[in-house]
Amino acid sequence: MEQRAKRKQSGKLISKLVLGLALGTMLFALRFPAWGQQPGKIFRIGLLSAGSRLGISGQALRQGMQELGYVEGQNIFFEWRFAQGKLDRLPALAADLVRLKVDTIIVSSTQGALVAKKATQTIPIVFAIADDPVDSGLVASLAQPNGNATGVTDFAGDLGGKRLELLKETLPKVSRVGILVWEPDGPGNAVERNEIESAARVLGIQIQPVEIRGINDLESGFSAMTKAGANAFMGLTDTRFAAYRPRVVELSLKRRLAAVYQDRVFVEAGGLMSYGTNRDEWRRRVVYYVDRILKGANPANLPVERPSKFELVINLKTAKQIGLTITPNVLARADKVIR
Repeated sequence: MEQRAKRKQSGKLISKLVLGLALGTMLFALRFPAWGQQPGKIFRIGLLSAGSRLGISGQALRQGMQELGYVEGQNIFFEWRFAQGKLDRLPALAADLVRLKVDTIIVSSTQGALVAKKATQTIPIVFAIADDPVDSGLVASLAQPNGNATGVTDFAGDLGGKRLELLKETLPKVSRVGILVWEPDGPGNAVERNEIESAARVLGIQIQPVEIRGINDLESGFSAMTKAGANAFMGLTDTRFAAYRPRVVELSLKRRLAAVYQDRVFVEAGGLMSYGTNRDEWRRRVVYYVDRILKGANPANLPVERPSKFELVINLKTAKQIGLTITPNVLARADKVIR
């Protein structure tokens, strides 16, 4: 009798354990989907560039999105499209992204943003550009874009002039500065040239503009600058200018020209110095816009932002290579120095 009661009690205990395990397994299955299953929506992000790179690096973009919970290959996919400096390719590339029905398009040039906006009035566009988005027609106003495009711009009205001032401080005897112009009538170019020319008059510097239409024109462009007596140069802000930065830096070093660029990537490639937007801030703000839009925000109601941080980067190795000593007051203001 006693043994039969023990066996009965043991059976009940086993039944409870089995039931508990079954319930636990079911709850675990409900809490965690099966491996390989993609919970929720999978977003597709289009990236359109007029050059061979985006204004922010792919690695930085992925890192920023990952910090917000987006993991490439799981809940987000990137579709990269580069025009390699050939603007006539942009419409087809933009149309391809529209055909893929991406959830948003990121662009890093005014040309690309305008083409993307022409290709779609419904897919949200997030831009990171150097030009004035109101003047170029991308948005109705900075505070109220009223369309499918918004983003960040480092258009501050005087960056070109500040770069020229840096050249003057670095090279006090500079008298003529060459500027590379990719598209004389392009968006933002006229404004930036006016800034530089206004600053040049105050500083007593002659500006030598040289029009460039492709990479094959760079050699002759630099030759024209030096023949005209330029002992320094700067380029107008343009994605195509950035696309050919190794060649641009090579030619400037070959002619021992002091140069100031709009982006630190030129300095990291061997250029003398740069003054422009802090790219880490750009990346954070672009990611912020993309995240807001993916969560349902309307780009028409997201104000365009201007960056609050600018950085001066100097390459002392390059300064030594061209026989130039960076003055202490300029060096003291540098945010980053490559030695």
